[in-house]
Amino acid sequence: MKESVLSQLAALKGASAPVLKARWRELFDTEPPAYNRRFLESRLAYRIQELAYGGLSRETTERLKAMAKQYEKPADRKARPPLRPVAGTKLIREWEGVEHCVTVRHDDFEYLGRPYKSLSSVARQITGTQWNGWVFFGLKNSVGK
Repeated sequence: MKESVLSQLAALKGASAPVLKARWRELFDTEPPAYNRRFLESRLAYRIQELAYGGLSRETTERLKAMAKQYEKPADRKARPPLRPVAGTKLIREWEGVEHCVTVRHDDFEYLGRPYKSLSSVARQITGTQWNGWVFFGLKNSVGK
């Protein structure tokens, strides 16, 4: 049986792509994925050996699952929400002697009756130059964090 496995593995290197795909269908009983030849060869080689010698031991499988669980992120944990002012908050900034007022809305910002996706776009509208909107409106220190 060992010779058979070795000859099967050696045959993978010289096989054409259609032959590899046919072998995949035979060994996995599914359509081959659209990956490159190297992937197909390595996965087929593993499968041939797995069928001949057996897969991972139960202990190894359990250890791998325990390691995966150790590093997985809890499903109920959500990303920290952005530190955004409460909807309805008015941000007021004086620029070149003119007072500008922006209203924070649930999903965007309103300035002069128009919606803006970000404070930076409002700051750019006011100044005509690139600004970090949070810095422009005094919500974030430009030097600090």
